[in-house]
Amino acid sequence: MHLDVLDLRNFYYRTSLGRAAQKAIRGQVQRIWPEAKGQMVAGFGFAVPLLRPYLAEARRVVGLMPSAQGVMPWPAGMENVSVLCEETAWPVATGAVDKLIVLHGLETTETPGALLEECHRVLGPGGRVLFVVPNRAGLWARSDQTPFGFGRPYSLGQLESQIRPLGFVPEFHTVTLFQPPSHRRFWLRTGAMWDQVGRSLSDRYAGGVLMLEASKRVFAPRGTPERAELRRPLQILDALPKPVATPLPNRRG
Repeated sequence: MHLDVLDLRNFYYRTSLGRAAQKAIRGQVQRIWPEAKGQMVAGFGFAVPLLRPYLAEARRVVGLMPSAQGVMPWPAGMENVSVLCEETAWPVATGAVDKLIVLHGLETTETPGALLEECHRVLGPGGRVLFVVPNRAGLWARSDQTPFGFGRPYSLGQLESQIRPLGFVPEFHTVTLFQPPSHRRFWLRTGAMWDQVGRSLSDRYAGGVLMLEASKRVFAPRGTPERAELRRPLQILDALPKPVATPLPNRRG
């Protein structure tokens, strides 16, 4: 079940822990996708905190928020780009999206297969999607003080096995949020240190959030192509006897 949009907004924009999580995840997104000039970038779930770096250069940015979650206007002080939509019926043309971010969408949906099919539909050839989900081996999935403590956490193998049958090819993965999911000032002030320590120990298991980049698989046509032959327009007349030229009578005078 999706979380309420007000709870998500309050966490990411009104708590120190949420702002630290937003900064850490967005930094990894920018490292994976440093630019999106002239492209269409979309986010599903509550991905708007990660879309801000692309507002200036992308051709279009849209935040898709499921109806079970609710919607809020975003970004503040600018023209709104967020839209309320059905979970598996987005108001986006087929093949229109170049980059797609899914945050608080996959782990909370009751129909992950249908959601992945919709992700595949809106992506264009060569399009990329970035799934951001709770890491099953991390601390954040075990605490309900953050949105990552709700829904189904994933391991890397579980996430890859779920997206492959739906037409995605895993390309790159990483983890982030190594600091404990606590609102206490000590853990917040030492967040950068925990990030360095966590990456030195493990870049796969220690982080609280798992990020998997995947590309859209475009299937080649199968079978032997057959060329349809067109019938000649007058083929029906071939059975008739061919006309024979008859000489004209010789006229004199």
